[in-house]
Amino acid sequence: MTEPVSSRVWPPRGRVADALVTAVTAVTVMVPPAVADPANISPLGWLVMAVASAAVFFRRDYPLVVTVVTLAASSVYLLSPDTDGPIVVTFAIGIYTLMATGRLAAGVLIGALAVVATFYGEYGSDAENLGDLGVLFFAGWLLSVMAIGGAVYNRRAYLLEAERRMAEADRNREQEVRRRTIEERLRIARELHDALGHTISLINVQASAALHRMEKDPEQAGAALGTIKESSQEALQELRTTLGVLRQVDEEAPTAPAPRLSRLADLVDRAGGGEFSVELHVVGEPPPALPQAVDLAGYRIVQEALTNVARHSGARTTTVRVRYSADEVVLEIADDGRGASPSAGVGSGILGMTERAGSVGGELHAGPRPGGGFEVRARLPLGETEAG
Repeated sequence: MTEPVSSRVWPPRGRVADALVTAVTAVTVMVPPAVADPANISPLGWLVMAVASAAVFFRRDYPLVVTVVTLAASSVYLLSPDTDGPIVVTFAIGIYTLMATGRLAAGVLIGALAVVATFYGEYGSDAENLGDLGVLFFAGWLLSVMAIGGAVYNRRAYLLEAERRMAEADRNREQEVRRRTIEERLRIARELHDALGHTISLINVQASAALHRMEKDPEQAGAALGTIKESSQEALQELRTTLGVLRQVDEEAPTAPAPRLSRLADLVDRAGGGEFSVELHVVGEPPPALPQAVDLAGYRIVQEALTNVARHSGARTTTVRVRYSADEVVLEIADDGRGASPSAGVGSGILGMTERAGSVGGELHAGPRPGGGFEVRARLPLGETEAG
């Protein structure tokens, strides 16, 4: 069932309002002279009043033309011997509309011309028409009408500008929300890739080693299975932590240690023991106030580099070197594998490591070694970090 549509009757708008204003203006202009002395109004006078009143109907379409027509009609009627009347109201409506629609220069020029003509007509001859008080009253009244029209235009312009700025602010806010959403999705994807990708690759390598040594060396196969168990538990913990952040559930804070450079020994121990061995060398002492962003970025870079070694290089030995200095941390991950492969060169691994380094104002270079193998070298400054 459809509800009846209610039409707005009052106040009238559009052409209905124009017709109503024209009718009221015609009554205001023509009735007082007709009542005062209708016999003293010539046919030309009636025609001039009718033309001036009818011109009001077109004031919004042609404000400048209507203003000029009503000024001319008012001048002709007031200079004629016909009975005086308020025909100047039509000129006031015209110049008000001219000012309210933004034709300020034309309105000021025509208003000044009308005031000057009034003063000239009053004081340019011996005949007294309005008198001193009447001339001043007319000038003040006309200036007031013009000022009101200008104020209306400024108010409308202000409201339009406010609406435009609000619409622009809404668009900017939507774009900002969209940008932040994309950045957050990319950050989550990078975290999942760095954390789970490494762990799953490690599980795959250790599982292959366990299958290969199951019959020949059961002891090493059992160690590989133990590593798989620990790695799978860590992967589940990483996944639960990430999903908990996405769901925004009110759970207790995770108790697992955060990834940082001080835990590289654990990372290296889990990565080694399969088809390739990993050695860790640390030069220097980490500063007491190592920036958290640098700490996390360094850990993830080493983690991803080891993941690439396990996936693509076929290396037997990998060396991880960490050098601490007063102003930077340098990471070097080198292997003796077959070097860069197409999948390693165009994948998201090296790109992710480069973004990690760039997020803290550092740089990363990855490529084949002169003597064979592949090397990743990252320099992470310890100064003020940039926004990722």
